[in-house]
Amino acid sequence: MGNIQAPRGTYDVLPQESAKWQEIERTINELCNLYQYKEIRTPVFEHTELFQRGVGDTTDIVQKEMYTFQDRGDRSLTLRPEGTASVVRSYVEHKLFGQPDQPVKLYYTGPMFRYERPQAGRMRQFVQFGVEAIGSKDPAIDAEVIALAMDVYKSSGLKSLRLVLNSLGDTESRLAHKQALIEHFAPSIDEFCGDCQNRLEKNPLRILDCKVDREHPLMATAPSLADYLNEESAAYFTQVKDYLDELGISYVVDPNLVRGLDYYNHTAFEIMSEAEGFGAITTLAGGGRYNGLVEDLGGPESPGIGFAMSIERLLLALEMEKVEIGQDQSLDAYVIAMDAASKKKAVSIVRDLRANGISADMDFTDRKMKAQMKSADRKKARFVIVIGESELESGKAAVKEMATRDQQEVPFGELAESIQKKKSLEE
Repeated sequence: MGNIQAPRGTYDVLPQESAKWQEIERTINELCNLYQYKEIRTPVFEHTELFQRGVGDTTDIVQKEMYTFQDRGDRSLTLRPEGTASVVRSYVEHKLFGQPDQPVKLYYTGPMFRYERPQAGRMRQFVQFGVEAIGSKDPAIDAEVIALAMDVYKSSGLKSLRLVLNSLGDTESRLAHKQALIEHFAPSIDEFCGDCQNRLEKNPLRILDCKVDREHPLMATAPSLADYLNEESAAYFTQVKDYLDELGISYVVDPNLVRGLDYYNHTAFEIMSEAEGFGAITTLAGGGRYNGLVEDLGGPESPGIGFAMSIERLLLALEMEKVEIGQDQSLDAYVIAMDAASKKKAVSIVRDLRANGISADMDFTDRKMKAQMKSADRKKARFVIVIGESELESGKAAVKEMATRDQQEVPFGELAESIQKKKSLEE
């Protein structure tokens, strides 16, 4: 038997990388707190029907990419391919629409699963951060959600960003556009791929998103949704743009922007990386308004807007822009024991230092002092505390500050206080 490796499309986040993840998660948590979005945690798997109804039967996700299985009770379950449907299911199930303050502002971070061809920044198990604001149809909340997404990227250190906007209109506008698309594509639909042929009647808007037929001449001449927006939809989109202007957020309007999920209407947006070398797929985040989704999942009328971003693609963009994060993992104190009796004391000193908020470590392989000093160097310890026979007798440890090489004797009971003082002077 050969060695067992991680399944295709999955990966391990090793300690040197997980520090970057933790920094991004801290940024997300702090910004969401500033914006007053509260964390929600939903199950990793749900009833398959949730995604069939919530994401849409005609989408690639439902048709081709879901990890679906029968459990022992013969129920069909699916590993979540995205976050919005689960959050809306929870919003309906727990009657959050009954809370006095609307919209309910929620965020989540967690693994999602899609069976697709793995490539840079796009895996079969990936981590998504997403935001949902449910219970308001105010264009100002659209602008706030977009601002929060932009802030996450900027606070992480990214600069080469492009925000692309479009309006998908309300139900009336979309129906008029849908009819125009059917009339446009129907005479030549047999020239398109099987997926597009299936979509023609159900969801012709998805034809515009097709990777196979994107060069077909009818794509370039397809009716634009912008021409079918009714007065109300056009006015809504204008207000969203006005709020973004007020916030100083620059954007590009792209009438061809179509989000890949069935539930979107009105505002749709994507944030792209313009970093050199990022690759062909430049989308970092995507989102939009979904005014009928809560009703589709059994709730009352509760308009919503949200976005989702891949943490892997954010890390890739940081790499392309050469932004270093997750660097500060230094150790405050490394305790060196010279012999077995000293080691007992070292164990209690390490515990005392940690109890006082000082990161501390020691040797657990009975190495000689020289090897322990090398270990302290590799770990970038700020202080080395040496305990031997003479230190045990005097009740004082030798404390060496690695940056200055200064050394002094400090009573065992005062080590934590002494190191805290030195740390605060440095900071």
